[in-house]
Amino acid sequence: MLRIAIPNKGRLNQDARALLADAGLEVRSSSDRALVASLGGEFEAIFVRAQDIPEFVADGAADAGITGWDLVQESGRDLESRLDLAFGRCRLVLAVRDDSAVRSITDVPDDSRIATVFPRLTREYLTQAGKRAALVPVSGAVEIAPHLGIADIIVDLTSTGSTLRVNGLREVATVLESTAHLVVSNRPRDEARTQALDELTASLASVLAARERRYVMANVPRARLDEVRRILPGISGPTVIDVMNGGTMVAVHAVSPAATIYRTINQLKAVGGEGILVTRIERLMA
Repeated sequence: MLRIAIPNKGRLNQDARALLADAGLEVRSSSDRALVASLGGEFEAIFVRAQDIPEFVADGAADAGITGWDLVQESGRDLESRLDLAFGRCRLVLAVRDDSAVRSITDVPDDSRIATVFPRLTREYLTQAGKRAALVPVSGAVEIAPHLGIADIIVDLTSTGSTLRVNGLREVATVLESTAHLVVSNRPRDEARTQALDELTASLASVLAARERRYVMANVPRARLDEVRRILPGISGPTVIDVMNGGTMVAVHAVSPAATIYRTINQLKAVGGEGILVTRIERLMA
């Protein structure tokens, strides 16, 4: 039984559950407050604080974990990212009050006080920038620190920057960009666990790849297949199938990027495409 550590609340919890369910590993628990749940077969989920997951994985209490890369880096533990899960996107930024004279990291005075929940990452960033500052570790509500005189500058997470702006703060520099990752320990493991983790990684990767693609089917003029190939390059080109009693028309099937599917449909119509059908894909294995 492989144990996967999952954040116990918040958006990371919701996104992790959705990804696992799409991969066929739906969380099955007797209660929403359960700390352990079956994922079916050979996987089990444990629900812990997102910031504690690097420790659980590094210490062997969990075989793998899903948490923010910022938390993994802050932990300093010897962990390996198996997969960037592409959700929970945020940035760790250095921010100052709107009326501050600081416009970049080079403007930060060496006697500055910096409030943050990420002292390790902040210290590393300052060292790389050749800056010295006094760190003020806090556990939350970092945005209020400059207004209370606790610190001159903060280093905190943001997704859109709106919370900073509402609190009269301005971004100066990006310390780290982060998303949720599937992480494992670099400690030795037996062959069976290695294989199971490889299969888990491949399964999740196939779901993520499918989310970015759509399956397109259309009837197009045989005479315009060269143009259709440019519109639908697919993974290795579109599949072309004869249509019964289709005459000059053939059916083409291909995988196309979801982000530009509206353009693909219009291009197919422009070359005489008919009966265009677009569907979602559950899995896509390269």
